Amino acid sequence: MSSGRKEHEAYLEYVLSKSLSSANPSKETYQRAQKDSPTYFDNLKLGLMNKYKDWDLLDIEGSTLIENIYGETLKISRREKIDFSLENKRKSIKNELVSNLKLVPGIGIQTELNLKRNGYDTLYDLLDYDIYSKNAEILIDKIEKNCFIKEFNLLKELNKYPNSKNSTLKALNSLNPFNLKFMDIETLGLSSAPIILLGIAEIKGKYIESNQYLLRTKEEEPALIEAYLSHIDEASVHVTYNGASFDIPFIKNRARLYRMNCNLDQTHFDLIYPARNLWKDILPNCKLTTIEEYLFNIKRIDDVPGAYIPGYYESYLSTKNIGPLIPIIEHNRMDIVSLADFLMKIYEESFK
Repeated sequence: MSSGRKEHEAYLEYVLSKSLSSANPSKETYQRAQKDSPTYFDNLKLGLMNKYKDWDLLDIEGSTLIENIYGETLKISRREKIDFSLENKRKSIKNELVSNLKLVPGIGIQTELNLKRNGYDTLYDLLDYDIYSKNAEILIDKIEKNCFIKEFNLLKELNKYPNSKNSTLKALNSLNPFNLKFMDIETLGLSSAPIILLGIAEIKGKYIESNQYLLRTKEEEPALIEAYLSHIDEASVHVTYNGASFDIPFIKNRARLYRMNCNLDQTHFDLIYPARNLWKDILPNCKLTTIEEYLFNIKRIDDVPGAYIPGYYESYLSTKNIGPLIPIIEHNRMDIVSLADFLMKIYEESFK
């Protein structure tokens, strides 16, 4: 744990103790204080402003100013160890694809059942069936090449059938982890509002590296977006939580506002959908923080919920005190780093 994180947690304890009647509050008292969220988070913000009143943005660990064609923006970089591994399951993926006759145009559930009753169990068997032989040969060629995009598209075709949910995750077996882009944004509103923080995490060997781009002033938004886009190329694969519906369209709209070139149409794994398929009936909800707590035993006791982020950021703008930015940065960083562990978990579940 970094010294900055230790200081942050120590200071959180200080704020809590001052917010409650007891200098050493009980667990029950702590929980009651948490429920009193407006007061709690107002007090936390004031405490942070007092703590960081003499700090500059460049005092934040890993922060540097960078410049691109749109101007300057603040970059915050962190590295931490991670044991990231997607177990090799090549044989099981190939077997699943070649035995799924529904990949062939014109073959549905009932036709597949009839074909298998007559001994046509795999695509290889269909090579001897005149009507389907040509398409079966094309599919076999795609499968044999072990290409991520081809496998992803084939598995995506199967998602429309019952009991095939989450199947596209299996294609990750053919992907270089370096191409995974775990990302999340923080904004001042749900639409027509600036992006105030854009975070992206990438696997670098035994480490996960997070880069966050922070909006110091609203005029810097194009530079922030451009800094993020510098991480993205045609081979990139987005990994988000609700990013297909929110984050990616939001970035596209903001880029369009500034008439920026913005290609974000790469392959996208939005983990909110497999999470709901797997756990909607066994967890209280499918929020990322809930999944962290129940599946990974991670509790964000100092986390500032998204609803409070715009107010915290506006306090920074009006006072130039960086204190309210500290939990926003940490909230975003934890979101993108958690996605890596979350992806490994869901990947394993997709083979069960």
